[in-house]
Amino acid sequence: MPSVSHKGLSMPQSPIRKLVPFAENAKKKGVKVIHLNIGQPDIKTPQQALDAVKNTDIDVLEYSRTEGSEEFRKKIAGYYVKNNIPVEASDIIVTTGGSEALAFAMSTIADANDEIIIPEPFYANYNGFATACGVTVVPVVSKLEDNFALPPIEDFEKLITPRTKAILICNPGNPTGYLYSKEEIQKLAALVKKQNIFLIADEVYREFTYDNKAHTSILKEPGLDEHAIIIDSVSKRYSMCGARIGFLVSKNKEFIATALKFAQARLSPPTYAQIASEAALDTPDSYFKEVNTEYEARRNLLLSELEKIEGIKIARPQGAFYCIVELPIKDADHFAQWLLEEFRVDNETVMVAPAAGFYATEGLGSNQIRIAYVLDQDSLKRAVYILGEALKSYKG
Repeated sequence: MPSVSHKGLSMPQSPIRKLVPFAENAKKKGVKVIHLNIGQPDIKTPQQALDAVKNTDIDVLEYSRTEGSEEFRKKIAGYYVKNNIPVEASDIIVTTGGSEALAFAMSTIADANDEIIIPEPFYANYNGFATACGVTVVPVVSKLEDNFALPPIEDFEKLITPRTKAILICNPGNPTGYLYSKEEIQKLAALVKKQNIFLIADEVYREFTYDNKAHTSILKEPGLDEHAIIIDSVSKRYSMCGARIGFLVSKNKEFIATALKFAQARLSPPTYAQIASEAALDTPDSYFKEVNTEYEARRNLLLSELEKIEGIKIARPQGAFYCIVELPIKDADHFAQWLLEEFRVDNETVMVAPAAGFYATEGLGSNQIRIAYVLDQDSLKRAVYILGEALKSYKG
């Protein structure tokens, strides 16, 4: 029998999606599954984005430009300038989701066995992208006790080798919800300039910040133009996960020119999704104010309800819509599967994402879960109640 690649065998499963078959089996039996596992917002997609597709008169659905249409990229640049991030259309490549932007970035800056340092826990698919690109993830541990703040800069310096190509952060963070301060960004900026490496920032949750805190983009830092790479997306910002439109942004001309060759290999991003995303950029600021108010209320409710459960530890999110929770158990993977297969409260259960898949260090996160608070407040309250009852019954 022919064998598949070692790289393929090494690809990690998604901690978010690997339990889907168990959830589907529960649903087939009539069980209501409340999803806390995936960051799919329930916020309505802006109507102008949906209308733009409905009202488009296209006779031939042609390829678009590899880097995305010029009109769209100019409009994206206008969005960044509005957020005091000075970029031009030529600094932007439109990608098929933020996922493709990450894959292009890793492929552009790193050869096989080169290294990228990432504070953990981190978005689980970073492991997958790195494996696919032959890149080695070098984790630096951030701790729940510190609310997953940036580890000491000395911890990063100790890990830098001749193979280190970049530091990658997610700000605000998935899965932690941590929002890096301006001072923390400045420390990273100084380090990457000193070591002559890249700083990649996944800023897809830029709009979602709480407690009157502000987001600091790496492209606002002076002297970082040749080092800074932004990963961005419309998915969460406009509740358009199915559009699969992202952006790769950098003022480093050699980086953009090289990344464009990877983009050419996949031809072009989808046309209708670009039309919807371009229209979404006209969304008024009031939309984000309302959405942020709702997410902050959900976060506050989630934390207050979780604090009623004995024996758990919680990190307080300051942005995005995720929360890491440490449970009084040993194996969150087993617990999550048990919830779907065996546990019910009035024929309802919850689906969570085990957090071990958000770490690169073996053994870390084994008793933690990630909760996505993208449900209405009544559903969140019910879900946390079921979670608390489950922990009382669980014998694993």
